[in-house]
Amino acid sequence: MAELFVKQSESYAQARPDYPKELFEFIATKTPFHDLAWDVGTGTGQAAHSLAEIYKNVIGTDTSLKQLQFTTSRPNIRYEQTPPVMSTTEVNEKVAPESSVDLVTVAQALHWLDLPNFYEQVRFVLKKPNGVVAAWCYTLPRVNDSVDQVLDRFYAESHPYWDSARKLVENEYRDIDFPFEPVDGTNETGPFQFVSEKMMNLEEFLTYLKSWSAYQTAKDKGVELLVDRVVEDFKGAWESEKGGSYGKKVVKYPVFLRIGKVKNV
Repeated sequence: MAELFVKQSESYAQARPDYPKELFEFIATKTPFHDLAWDVGTGTGQAAHSLAEIYKNVIGTDTSLKQLQFTTSRPNIRYEQTPPVMSTTEVNEKVAPESSVDLVTVAQALHWLDLPNFYEQVRFVLKKPNGVVAAWCYTLPRVNDSVDQVLDRFYAESHPYWDSARKLVENEYRDIDFPFEPVDGTNETGPFQFVSEKMMNLEEFLTYLKSWSAYQTAKDKGVELLVDRVVEDFKGAWESEKGGSYGKKVVKYPVFLRIGKVKNV
């Protein structure tokens, strides 16, 4: 997974949305203690920073050293590069000891993971019986009718360059393997829906599109998805409503959360 984002790590850090405060508040209510959280596939650290405002300590791990180079430090966050697949011994050495983690999170990355191996790690590190695992994804953003129509066409044109795992995101993680029990106060593991909002101008929005793994895959194959015609379509749609081509608009990212706790044995 990591190699898909290495070449656009800087644009990824600049353009990707933060996640809504309500998401983290909801998750935090499901963990009785707030001592240690592990953010898997942390990327440039968006989720880790929000977790660090709630949990005493956070460890963010990623297989991509280049992605980690674009994180910003906080005294209670430790970042660590890890291999794609780890044994419980490696988890113990690189992440945390057995039964010591209150929360494991995966933001927009669960579909890239070796799930059987990852779930073994989750069961190893989570506190028993109250440890929680939370994973979420966001789907295609919405701006307004004009921009959305252009974006939907652009997304359709990008389909040949997406990894097959993208289908799990399109289906809002409804079909992803998630073998956990509902947390207290719920009768299912989700998905529960939230919305992330980011103020963006057109240039920033196009930078977000360039951070897509599909965009980089196409570029590596000699295909430029954001050709002049497409950029002009976006400019026309952006200008067609109040704000002009450089005006900021609210970009809304639908967020879908799966959350659970380890099954009682």
